Amino acid sequence: MTNIFVGNLDQTVTEGQLWCLFARHGIVESSTIVLDRDTGHSRGFAFIEMSEVGDAQAAVMSLDGTFLNGRSLRVNEARPKLVPDFVHRSIGNRDHRHHRI
Repeated sequence: MTNIFVGNLDQTVTEGQLWCLFARHGIVESSTIVLDRDTGHSRGFAFIEMSEVGDAQAAVMSLDGTFLNGRSLRVNEARPKLVPDFVHRSIGNRDHRHHRI
């Protein structure tokens, strides 16, 4: 499974439009436009999951820079979500409660 980042989306783009655009290159497992939690409006980017790595790579190469609803898309393989350093230090470790002098 490959996760693809799609940026510079117009506010009017739908998950269905993205699904159809990427489905031309292979099987799309999911299409998710990221919404602002306060307004419910698109934050201008989305994530597409595709089953086959080769199909996902072909989609990235083919669709990066193409226009959708008047905007040039930025398409690349999504980077893994970063976990803040403080989470790593606190998991299974209670030393965070003791101040070292």
